[in-house]
Amino acid sequence: MKIKHPLLMKLGGLLSTAAVRTWMGALDSQAVFEDPRTDPSHPLCTQQRIYLFWHEYILFPFYLRGHCNLAMLLSRHTDAEILSYAAHHMGFDFVRGSTQRGGTRAIRELRRKSEGKHLTITPDGPRGPRRQLAPGAIYLASRLQTPIILLGFGYDRPYRFKRAWDQFAIPRFGSRARAIISGDIHVPPNLDRAGIEQWRETIETQLNQLTNQAETWAESGRRHPNQQPLRKQTAPLPSRRAA
Repeated sequence: MKIKHPLLMKLGGLLSTAAVRTWMGALDSQAVFEDPRTDPSHPLCTQQRIYLFWHEYILFPFYLRGHCNLAMLLSRHTDAEILSYAAHHMGFDFVRGSTQRGGTRAIRELRRKSEGKHLTITPDGPRGPRRQLAPGAIYLASRLQTPIILLGFGYDRPYRFKRAWDQFAIPRFGSRARAIISGDIHVPPNLDRAGIEQWRETIETQLNQLTNQAETWAESGRRHPNQQPLRKQTAPLPSRRAA
């Protein structure tokens, strides 16, 4: 039975927030950055960026990078209603919609948000196919001339919802969580349809490579020579405007 009453959805958002903070806060979260200044919590991260990661790992940045001037794209499906309340409590702005199904309005709203916020998109959401990148993020990066950052995430042998389209991942309590983060990727301006598709394939391949590397690292238990702990951002950062 789906929850539809607004008060129950708000309560669900509060309970979800508490559960995410408790569960994800118990993880050993480490990251490797190609450039630490691309972390939205870094004091030198002054340029707006578009952060891409696969939908199945949404809990990782959801816990760690609230209050970082991030606007998250969330589905219009009722399944995402509770998540939108939780996103608010975790310190995210958000846009409801999709970049691939009737997404003109969502893309227009994301362009507006990008004037003062970073954007974060799960480019295989909201309904998949799993780990296949939709072209909307490439279109936005090309039109806005905003660099893309790819976030490859992995947990140590997580629980997975096998029947979900994305095989949504829940880390084991107190286990390892790992992230490998790219540097700025600059998409050429005003790409045509063929150019968008070429870049879509390139970015999809790179994001899958980073995700596979992060998953292998998490499962191995090995220490990476350049790893650094990921700390939860707790205080809101000052608003930033694009130069």
